[in-house]
Amino acid sequence: MSEDPPGTSLQDLDARLKRLRQEQEPHGKFKAISQPASGLGAAWLIAAHLVTGLAVGAGIGYLLDDWWGTKPAMMIVFFVLGGVAGMRNVYRTAQGMARTMARAAEPPSAETGPSRSGTDRKETGQNRRG
Repeated sequence: MSEDPPGTSLQDLDARLKRLRQEQEPHGKFKAISQPASGLGAAWLIAAHLVTGLAVGAGIGYLLDDWWGTKPAMMIVFFVLGGVAGMRNVYRTAQGMARTMARAAEPPSAETGPSRSGTDRKETGQNRRG
């Protein structure tokens, strides 16, 4: 048995877990990369979705045509499917951007958002329970 006081090993484990979680969290401007930071970034993201969908669809179609000897049937089919997939990704990206903009336009509520001083209620020790 170890001679550590009870709870020391748990406290040490808790401290190490907190340190690892902080190291794993993204910091600074790279924290939220799910949405582009500018209009130009959004345009490039949308273009990349479209081009990638078309290219992947055409590539799969070409390979299947070559393998099955059905030129150009599968390439046409998968080119169209790739375009549909690209448009679906563009739609999902646009919806995400709209949700983000709507969320940013809403004023923060007293319970969930930061206060006017910029500090969080949990950090100042103020909570609803008292």
